[in-house]
Amino acid sequence: MVTVQRVRVRWGPASRGAAQANARRGLDRPVLLPDPLPPGEVVAHEVLFDEATGYRPRDEVLADSERDPGVRLRRQDGRLIVSRSAGGWVAYPHRMPTSRLFTLAPGEVGRYRANFRLLVTTCACNPSWYYESWTVHVSNGRPVDPTRFRDGPVDHEADHRVSLYGAARSPQRR
Repeated sequence: MVTVQRVRVRWGPASRGAAQANARRGLDRPVLLPDPLPPGEVVAHEVLFDEATGYRPRDEVLADSERDPGVRLRRQDGRLIVSRSAGGWVAYPHRMPTSRLFTLAPGEVGRYRANFRLLVTTCACNPSWYYESWTVHVSNGRPVDPTRFRDGPVDHEADHRVSLYGAARSPQRR
């Protein structure tokens, strides 16, 4: 059994200033998992804080869904190989050559953090975009303690956050 929680924060290009950043600060932190979780080989808890709805959280729980929870999962010898899967039309950051994030042994939890500038349309005549910040937790084995994603600890971490505006990130923000 695998449990995935993806917490996303979404905003538009007009909300890139400091005041708007303060309004969404910390929203991409993990939240308490619903208890009980439904049965399934892979259960995904999707949480979205969208500027369009005043950052009110919207969440849903999906069991064995075909929908992409932001990561690809593959089993090998009882271990879970977790790879990134940004989905959509990612304008920035550019795709990295390797997509493997970490490998989880049974009972382990991993955390993946990333942020993206995503294209709304593929038409070059109207290049509009939006931004997302993600925190994804993955647990290899269930039942997982509902507080583990929110309070930790994690066994593996991959942090792919970058400056979405072209400047290098300062080391203290990682």
